[in-house]
Amino acid sequence: MNTLLVRLFSTALLLAVTLAFHSASLQAEDALPFGDNVQARGSLNNSRIRFEKDMEGTVAFLGGSITEMNGYRPMVSENLRKRFPSTNFKFINAGMSSTCSTTGAFRVASEFFVDGWVDLLFVEFAVNDDQDAVHTRTECIRGLEGIIRHAREFNPNMDIVVTCFVNEGMLATLQSGKIPLTMEAHESVAKHYAVPTIHLAKEVAEEITAGKLTWKEYGGVHPAPFGNAICARMIEDLLSRAWAAPLPAAASLARHPLPAQPLDPLNYGNGRFIAPTHAQVKSGWTLGIPDWKEVKGSKRERFTKIPLLSATEPGAEATLEFEGTAVGAFVVAGPDAGIVEATVDDGQPQTVNLFHHFSASLHYPRTVMLGTDLKPGRHTLKIRMSAETKSAGHAMRIIQFVAN
Repeated sequence: MNTLLVRLFSTALLLAVTLAFHSASLQAEDALPFGDNVQARGSLNNSRIRFEKDMEGTVAFLGGSITEMNGYRPMVSENLRKRFPSTNFKFINAGMSSTCSTTGAFRVASEFFVDGWVDLLFVEFAVNDDQDAVHTRTECIRGLEGIIRHAREFNPNMDIVVTCFVNEGMLATLQSGKIPLTMEAHESVAKHYAVPTIHLAKEVAEEITAGKLTWKEYGGVHPAPFGNAICARMIEDLLSRAWAAPLPAAASLARHPLPAQPLDPLNYGNGRFIAPTHAQVKSGWTLGIPDWKEVKGSKRERFTKIPLLSATEPGAEATLEFEGTAVGAFVVAGPDAGIVEATVDDGQPQTVNLFHHFSASLHYPRTVMLGTDLKPGRHTLKIRMSAETKSAGHAMRIIQFVAN
């Protein structure tokens, strides 16, 4: 009888331990529903202090059209309001359709942080660096590293989160067991600066491969609400991990250290816009609002009401004095986008085709670099419209010059 009781007790104990272990495993899985696709590195305590103790905060979203659209951004904003119902939030939509991390790096100083403090910054450029800019790894790093360094120099307490969305090409790369170039480059920057990352692209690829999701359900390059909700839940997971423990009463803001050595010394961390009014016109350029109704191709309203430095004929020439290690121009390039010959300090001229693969029907915003890897100091840029063209014209329309 005693032996039977012992056996029954042992069996019951084993069952209880097994159930407890299974329950703990389920809880752990629920606690980390997205696993390593959410990388909770570094600290997000500064924004939490602002939201929870100061009961106010500014949250900004910087990226391309995925950020500008009503997608993950308003979902994350609403989730933050629910998490901190008594906090007075300011949300900034700094998404600009078609732009890549290079343009983002030059926007940081000139327009993004001009109006005030930012406590929490979400950055999204993996898709546009891939399909719009077709960046090399070097350009991906210079752009994203420039954004992070410039943001942290502006506000050393700023918390930053990098999110990687996905397009069809990146999805195929992930499903083949490889990492898309832009994702790998952005992850390298995030690791170097201890910035958390949301690998939505990898999560979507894994769910589609497992049969839990279809590309149609996700919604494509510009995700459907269902797809954007996955990203918002991943960000909620990140914040829950980062803010799991109660905030200590003595918690105070702490600077995020900048690594002494950047990944790329020529990153765009000193990137800025230079107004086209600073150019010296030799011939063929005009400053003003183009007569857009006479120009073929669709236009985005944000660019049709501002003065541009424009040339439409071969031989148009202008110069710009600048300081730094790189120079370029933020332009709108449409069906008539030409080829510009750029020379820095009487060096070898380089030709840059302004026509973009989306320019055939749209005046497309893009940043073109006209001189890079320069020695620090003052330089002179000369631009001249070439007689050659690969489009319907010889136009260059400059929104801003850029320099780093």
